[in-house]
Amino acid sequence: MTLIQTDKHDYDLVQDWARLPEGWTFGVVSSVATDSQDRVYVYQRKDPPIVVFDSEGNYIDSWGIGAFNLPHGFCIVDDVIYLTDREDSVCLKYTLDGKPLMVIGDRGVHSDTGCEEAGALVPRAAGPFNFPSEMYPSPSGDLYVSDGYRNSRVHRFSGDGRLIASWGQPGKGGPGEFHLPHSLLIDEEGLIYVCDRENSRIQVFTGEGEFLQMWTNLTRPNDISQTTDGSFCIAESSLEGSTPGISIRDKDGRIQARWDSRSAHGLWVDSQDNVYLALTGAMSVDKYVKR
Repeated sequence: MTLIQTDKHDYDLVQDWARLPEGWTFGVVSSVATDSQDRVYVYQRKDPPIVVFDSEGNYIDSWGIGAFNLPHGFCIVDDVIYLTDREDSVCLKYTLDGKPLMVIGDRGVHSDTGCEEAGALVPRAAGPFNFPSEMYPSPSGDLYVSDGYRNSRVHRFSGDGRLIASWGQPGKGGPGEFHLPHSLLIDEEGLIYVCDRENSRIQVFTGEGEFLQMWTNLTRPNDISQTTDGSFCIAESSLEGSTPGISIRDKDGRIQARWDSRSAHGLWVDSQDNVYLALTGAMSVDKYVKR
């Protein structure tokens, strides 16, 4: 193991942490999350799309064969799975053992944003969905979706899937302008943290979509999770001349720690403050064990 030392946090890096059954390999690993028992769920772009491990990396189960077109965002809150199928423009809820609970959106039906290239700055914002990136539940029971790859909005739904409101416009400037809102997190106060990736910033909103603050000292944030003390752990991808990495920040976005990583797409922090990183390029999962 490699020791990662920072001013405030030290970790042991376990590269290629998960042990798959003999003869198996990962595909593109998009996201990762843990349940209340710290079992680890890996969301990959290959059948089976969801593979489950214990906290030591031992294989437990897998499911979802043929269920998703292109896996992207994935989170677990109160032992319910929330995920997006990006290319099919749907958001879904599942039980931990793979039983479907809800689908929001119509498979293969995309809203009219005038965008055909995933990740481009869209000509115009529209309703749900056009290649959504992540869905996350609020403590209020509402569901929020970052609709990012061919749209530029955040959508708010009721717990039963009824659209309440949307906000956001394509742009590179002020509050509420997005260029690829790639993921989001909702804290215990109900505040919405949106990774505005191609603008290299995180925008913070109330549950009603009112802008509160913007963190700009980041590089292409891909995913965000919280530690047990309420700090934020962020996967930052690279720009020319920089390296991908993981940063830990306080409530105002100030850096507490940062280190380089092999890649930086999906990220999750478990109940012991261990960090899991989903590696799209390396097609693997790295674990940073908190000391």
